[in-house]
Amino acid sequence: MRTLLVGIDAACFPVLDPLFEAGATPTLDRLFADGVAGRLESQIPPWTPSAWPSLYTGVNPGKHGVFDFLTFDGYDWDVVNHSHVREHALWEVLDRRGLSSVVVNVPVTYPPREFDGALVPGYTAPEDPECHPAGLLEDVRAAIGGYSVYAPGELSDRDRGETIDGYREAARMRGEAFRYLADRFDPEFGFVEFQYTDTVFHELPEDDGAIRAAYAAVDEQIDAILEECDPDTVVVASDHGIGEYDGYEFRVNEFLRNRGYAETTRGGGSLPSWSSVVRNNLMRGEADADRTPSPLERALDLAARVGLTSQRLGAALEAVGLDDLALEYVPDDAIRAGTERVSFPESAAYMRSRIECGIRLNVAGREPEGVVAPEEYDAVRESLIEALREVRTPDGEAVFDAVLPREAVFDGPYVEDAADVVLVPADYDHYLSSLLLGDEFGEPWQSHNHKRYGIVAAAGAGVDASAGVGDAHLFDVAPTVLATLGVPASERMDGRPLPFVEPVGTERYSDFEGDPAAEAVDRDVERRLSDMGYLE
Repeated sequence: MRTLLVGIDAACFPVLDPLFEAGATPTLDRLFADGVAGRLESQIPPWTPSAWPSLYTGVNPGKHGVFDFLTFDGYDWDVVNHSHVREHALWEVLDRRGLSSVVVNVPVTYPPREFDGALVPGYTAPEDPECHPAGLLEDVRAAIGGYSVYAPGELSDRDRGETIDGYREAARMRGEAFRYLADRFDPEFGFVEFQYTDTVFHELPEDDGAIRAAYAAVDEQIDAILEECDPDTVVVASDHGIGEYDGYEFRVNEFLRNRGYAETTRGGGSLPSWSSVVRNNLMRGEADADRTPSPLERALDLAARVGLTSQRLGAALEAVGLDDLALEYVPDDAIRAGTERVSFPESAAYMRSRIECGIRLNVAGREPEGVVAPEEYDAVRESLIEALREVRTPDGEAVFDAVLPREAVFDGPYVEDAADVVLVPADYDHYLSSLLLGDEFGEPWQSHNHKRYGIVAAAGAGVDASAGVGDAHLFDVAPTVLATLGVPASERMDGRPLPFVEPVGTERYSDFEGDPAAEAVDRDVERRLSDMGYLE
């Protein structure tokens, strides 16, 4: 293997440095020490579904088209997949140069497109995804003793030990699958991604032992891959960093409601949380649209319609100290059924998904029931931007480092798919929420979440460790990997090879086009996922 790219979701120096000092991750420590390493600035938004496509295409979301875990058509939503990534991935570029690849567990790679090599998809794929070539998943499972995209069961059903065992098992499956496929296909390029280094901070964020176990398991697999595959060059990169929230939860739709931009309604469901999408739609194959609501869901929906919403019930339970107990035993779907929510058709502006880090205007002629006249768009948006820039926390600090029109953040043919107003929380220390909970500010729902800076490191042939990484950006990873293989970067890429490799120049690659076969596959996949309950 000539070049190996190792993706470690959410890895950053505040996480890695203590692990290095404790000797928990000797392989990564050695790679960083023997080669070159530094901070890698992520993109906006610094979240998995958009950031990994940016890393493996070298372009910003305005060019590849994915901004969120969800994609929207009017007020309807769907889970993103690789058909929504409208730019050539690294392995697809290499295929056009006669080079083969093996890709394992990279998010937003389902369904795979044709290329020379093998691909097992990662996050946003269904639990039993189609791989490339067809039938590959069965071969992998037979060869390594099982393979799954998501950890079995729910966190609430697992104790700490079972959860940590799940992290180890996930790392084992990724590593062994990659080694099996690398031996079988003998690729010039390999790309393996480890996801649970991020998940541990969402599930057991204060548990240093669990974090160490998750990273140690990944480190062991990287060591085995290096031993068996013997790559000439190794590049390690993350999609973003992660860390503790020091600020507040800012409830964007409460802010919009209080200032007359958003109208609300009660009952009838709401947009899903991503955890609910993963649990119900991807892992269980259970479609909300096909599922019969439980008696509790129906009762909470009726209660919400007469004003007794989940939010009010939650406040009452909190007052008597029973809120944590209720969250443990009341299903998310029941809580959603009784939730006061934004009425998109009646609102001028709203946050539909916090992962977008943005606000959308409900524009007449663009949205199905838009209320903002096109000629008023600029004035309404500028007024909203000015109001958001003035927002202060209860401590008097600015909530946002920047509030920007989307065209100031993104460029490319898909900018109009982005949120109209982009929000950049101050140091990413504030949790943005789309929920309506009465107050604009509260305690963050999660103690840890994504930060702007991840890591990049490289060692091996052609790596000049004395050159450093410079001001490395997520978009630079793809052209850097191509340079290690002697392949020119695409002229459309927003990044450039990092200083530690010799650049090869740029080349005009064919425009990305969804050919008829790819479009037919996409329609077939959507029908199949809908039938299986993965899409609502």
